[in-house]
Amino acid sequence: MEIDPPSSTGKDHFKLWNQLELHEFQHKFVIRSLEFPDQGFSIARSDGSFHKLDGDVNLETASRVYTVFGVAGTIRLLSGTYILVITSHKDVGTYLGFPIFRVMSMKFLSCNRDLRNLTNQQKKDEAYFQTLLKIVEETPGLYYSYETDITLNLQRRCKMADGWMSKPIWKQADPRFVWNRNILEELIENKLDEFIVPLLQGSFQMGRLKLNNLTSTITLISRRCARRLGTRMWRRGANLEGDTANFIETEQLLEYEGFRSSFLQVRGSIPLLWEQIVDLSYKPRLAVIEHEDTSMVVKRHFHDLLQRYGDTIAVDLTDKHGNEGHLNLAFATEMEKLPDVRYVSFDFHQRCGNANFDSLKLLYDEIAEDFEKQGYFLQNTEGELLAEQKGIIRSNCIDCLDRTNVTQSYLARISLNQQLQRMCALAPSESITTFTDHEDFEIFRNLWVDQGDEISLEYSGTNALKGDIVRYGKQTVSGLIKDGISALSRYYLNNFQDGVRQDAIDLISGNYTVSGNSPSPFQLNKFESRTLFPVASAILIGGLTVTSITLNRAGQNAQSVISSIVCVGATAGMMALMKANGRQICSRPRLCGLL
Repeated sequence: MEIDPPSSTGKDHFKLWNQLELHEFQHKFVIRSLEFPDQGFSIARSDGSFHKLDGDVNLETASRVYTVFGVAGTIRLLSGTYILVITSHKDVGTYLGFPIFRVMSMKFLSCNRDLRNLTNQQKKDEAYFQTLLKIVEETPGLYYSYETDITLNLQRRCKMADGWMSKPIWKQADPRFVWNRNILEELIENKLDEFIVPLLQGSFQMGRLKLNNLTSTITLISRRCARRLGTRMWRRGANLEGDTANFIETEQLLEYEGFRSSFLQVRGSIPLLWEQIVDLSYKPRLAVIEHEDTSMVVKRHFHDLLQRYGDTIAVDLTDKHGNEGHLNLAFATEMEKLPDVRYVSFDFHQRCGNANFDSLKLLYDEIAEDFEKQGYFLQNTEGELLAEQKGIIRSNCIDCLDRTNVTQSYLARISLNQQLQRMCALAPSESITTFTDHEDFEIFRNLWVDQGDEISLEYSGTNALKGDIVRYGKQTVSGLIKDGISALSRYYLNNFQDGVRQDAIDLISGNYTVSGNSPSPFQLNKFESRTLFPVASAILIGGLTVTSITLNRAGQNAQSVISSIVCVGATAGMMALMKANGRQICSRPRLCGLL
C-alpha cells in the first residue's frame, strides 16, 4: 500500500521534511528527503535555477553527500547563487507539544561561482560579500520547528481560523519574526513548501516547576523582529515607518494540569530618530536627529502596537539627567501628543541605585491598576477561553537589554503569581517568591537570565549585564566582575567589529541588494576596505612603550628629561589625534546608512 508523505496530507498540520540528503555534483546540487527519496529538488550550478525531482535520479556519481536538516534560503551575489543549509541542530524542548530545534551550524554552498566575467573591483566586492556570508553562518539564537510555526503567540494562534495549521509553515508565520524571510523568495516561487524553514531569532527557554506536588511547564520564548535588525550602536531608534531596533516580543507560557496561560511583553528602542555613533569614547554621545516626520514616526510605532496588542503602557527606564536625559525628554515630549498611550518614566538608575532593586515595586504600584486590567491569556483543559490579555507593557532603556530585562522579569513574576493562584496551584496568600529556597524559583529566575543573555548576545555581542540581579535578586561581587568584562567586550566589539557585522545583517535581511549593474558600495561610500584601527593602535602602543622607557631614564641627565617630555607630548598628541578622528578609525558599516 502506498503511503502519502506526512507533509502533504493536510489533515492535521503541515510538516516539513526533518532530515535531508544533499548530493553535490559538478553541475548541480540535489536535495531530497531521506524518508521519501522521490521528494526533492535540484539547483543548477550554471545559473542557480531550481527544478523539482522528476522520476528516478542517478545519485551514484555525486562527488559528495551530506546530511542536512533544512534549507534556510538562497541569496544571489555577483558571482552567482548561494544556498544556506542547516548542517546541525539541537532539540531544545517543545512548544505546545511540538518539538523545537536550535540551529547549531549553517553553511552557504556556492551554486555557480563564476568570477571570469567580473571586473577587478567586483572581485574585491565579492570577496567581501563572501566574508559577510561567513558571519551570517554564525548567527546566534535561531530556532524552528518542523511541525508548527513558532512566531505566533498562544493568544493569536487561538484566534486563527480552523485549518490554518494545514497551510505551509512559512504561510502560517508572522513575517515580522521570520529572520530569513528575505532569502526564502526563490524557494517560495518554486513552491518548495516542504523544504522552507522559517527561522525565528530570539530565545527559547523551558523549565519544569513542581508546585504542591504537581508538575507545570514554563516556557519563555522571545521573538526578535526582523524589520530593523542590527547591532547595538549601528541600529538605534526607529526608521521612518516606525519600526524600532531590537524590538522583541517575549511570551511567558505556563502549562499546568491541562490549563494553558500566556503573558506577553514587548521591548524596543526608543521610537525616535536618534543615533549614537562610535568614536572611541566609552559612552558615545546620544544625538536626537531633527526631522519633520518625528511625530509621525512615534505615532506609527504605537498605532501598530495598539492594533496588535491593545492598550499600551510605555515604560521608559532611561535616566532623566545627563546624556540620556535629552533623549528621555524628547521621548516624553512626543508621548504627550498620544493620548491613547500611557507613558511612564521611571529612572531605573536613580530609583534602584545602590542595588536597591526592591524599588521596582514603586514602578509596579504606579501601573498596577492598568497592569491587572491588561491581564493574561488563559484557556482551560477543554480549550475554552477563560481570560484574554487586553494590552501590553512596552519597556525600554537605551539598549533594551539590561535594565529592561530586570524590569520585565519582575513584571513576569507578578503575572505568573496571578496565573498560578487562579489555577489553584498557589493559595491567594502565596506567591512564587514563597519558594525562594526551592529550586522552582531558581528555575524561573534562570530562564530569564538565560533569555537575557541570549538576546543581548544577538544585539551587543556579549551576555547581558545585571544578570545576577535577576538570578539572585541582588548585585554580587562575581556579577560586578562579569559585568565589567562584558562592558569591555562590548566596547571593543562596538568600536572595531560591529561595522562588518552590521553589513552582514543588512546583506542577509535585504536592506542591501547586490547588483552587478550598481556601482561598488565601497567606491560609492568612499570607505577603505580595511579599518585604520590596527595602524593607529600600533603607533599608539609604540608611543606608550617609548614614553615608558624614557620616563624610567628621566632622572639620569637633562637629555633624558627632554626626551621624556618630547615622547610624552608626542604620545598625548597621538591620543588626541585618534580621539578627534575616532569615527574614521572605528569599524563602520559600508553597505547602508543609519536609517
